Amino acid sequence: MASFPPRVNEKEIVRSRTIGELLAPAAPFDKKCGGENWTVAFAPDGSYFAWSQGYRIVKLVPWSQCLKNFLLHGSKNVTNSSCLKLTRQNSNGGQKNKPPEHIIDCGDIVWSLAFGSSVPEKQSRCVNVEWHRFRFGQDQLLLATGLNNGRIKIWDAYTGKLLLNLVDHIEVVRDLTFAPDGSLILVSASRDKTLRVWDLKDDGNMMKVLRGHQNWVYSCAFSPDSSMLCSVGASKAVFLWNMDKYTMIRKLEGHHHDVVACDFSPDGALLATASYDTRVYVWDPHTGDILMEFGHLFPPPTPIFAGGANDRWVRAVSFSHDGLHVASLADDKMVRFWRLEEDCPVQVAPLNNGLCCAFSTDGSVLAAGTHDGSVYFWATPRQVPSLQHLCRMAIRRVMPTQEVQKLPVPSKVLEFLSYRV
Repeated sequence: MASFPPRVNEKEIVRSRTIGELLAPAAPFDKKCGGENWTVAFAPDGSYFAWSQGYRIVKLVPWSQCLKNFLLHGSKNVTNSSCLKLTRQNSNGGQKNKPPEHIIDCGDIVWSLAFGSSVPEKQSRCVNVEWHRFRFGQDQLLLATGLNNGRIKIWDAYTGKLLLNLVDHIEVVRDLTFAPDGSLILVSASRDKTLRVWDLKDDGNMMKVLRGHQNWVYSCAFSPDSSMLCSVGASKAVFLWNMDKYTMIRKLEGHHHDVVACDFSPDGALLATASYDTRVYVWDPHTGDILMEFGHLFPPPTPIFAGGANDRWVRAVSFSHDGLHVASLADDKMVRFWRLEEDCPVQVAPLNNGLCCAFSTDGSVLAAGTHDGSVYFWATPRQVPSLQHLCRMAIRRVMPTQEVQKLPVPSKVLEFLSYRV
């Protein structure tokens, strides 16, 4: 079995340049498990990078200082202690408004992280509440952590202070996502087969339970306009939800194994899902059609074999901020960067025991977490977007596929706007 189609020469694929790495501390002598880095996250404003380095610990480091340190050291290995040293030197030098580094003990194994920031004009949906413990300002940055015991802890990212402890799930909180609109609506996905919607502007009130999954829920993601939520899980499940009415829109059919990760494109026109069936599908979430398929095993396994162990389980998927690239991470010890119009990776990088990945806020770096709690960073493919693509993204941010199809333009233009060419 091959990792690339027969027509592709693996040696000709570009190797991504290593930027640096953050190494987890040595495991405590009494801990044999629990050191996995299940999740990494970049703050929306680019101020922080956070990762779960195992054994209950989340580390937040100022991203600009880490990046500067990586660049100073070229492509050499850079440890988190180097980041710490550089940050402290800057803070001791009297520079103000430098975000401090934090090490947070969450009290249990951390499975999920998400950053959220507030927009003051976005009011709480619970309009009858006149008094709140917390009033979140525009300059406040929150970090949500999902834990093994079903709890969700909300922290002030700039101070490291615990603000809220959300208790309702009865199993592992596998993923968290904030609505991008600044409303501080948080959705959690759990092994208890539910998704729960929390309003942090209403002191963490749980607004809704979304039921429909028959098995574990692995991941969830908001569309860029916050109107739609995708959730994926065991038993091939891919669900789309209307987040204004909290109702299910549709179930997407196509995968042959557990679906473990999902991400929307920056314009909301596309949805990428990663599965243990060795595939990443790119869907039109408005119609439910599969537009692209990125395979990690050749020849592709038939449905009966795709549903079992195959050494090519895809663990994570992430859309780049230019809307042109997708990153995936699989069990064949490789990270792949795909370009939308091509079915073969444009860049690859080696990675043992990878579990999660995320693009930096500006899209220039991909971070990936591993079983041993460490994080590795690579430079991402760079491409100047065409004017046509920029126009397409501008249109698709405000128009779903059904409205695009009604535009009085040539069929070729409609195909392009619908990502069907």
